[in-house]
Amino acid sequence: MFWNQWGTANNIMFYHDCILHSINTDSDLPSFYIALENESIIGTYALLRNDLISRQDIFPWLACLYVSPEQRGRNIGALLMKHALQETEKKGHNKLYLCTDLNGYYEKYGWSHITNAYIFTGDETKVYEASTLSYRGTLA
Repeated sequence: MFWNQWGTANNIMFYHDCILHSINTDSDLPSFYIALENESIIGTYALLRNDLISRQDIFPWLACLYVSPEQRGRNIGALLMKHALQETEKKGHNKLYLCTDLNGYYEKYGWSHITNAYIFTGDETKVYEASTLSYRGTLA
């Protein structure tokens, strides 16, 4: 599912290697998550040390947030973000970051644009942060 959304014929081994090693590590990051309904994957996200971005001084990163098109409009993305913040707090971090070129989506869920940075291609992107405290008790 992760590779199907973001992958190319040239990088399947990147996703395979990353996910395989996340399963067999004692480290808390990276972690990959899927949302299931009736045994079908309806959404995904990952918590990473770095989302291939120049701001390697901050972490963890929310990445690979995806909801299948037929499931959109059901608040699944918001629930996945809440779960990500809960998992981030369990791992001992009080902030979570993401980079995106979307406008207006994450702000609806309490994320704050804190700066711009550069992804591995050299393109500029927006960096957002959210506090793990901001999601306590919301979107139950």
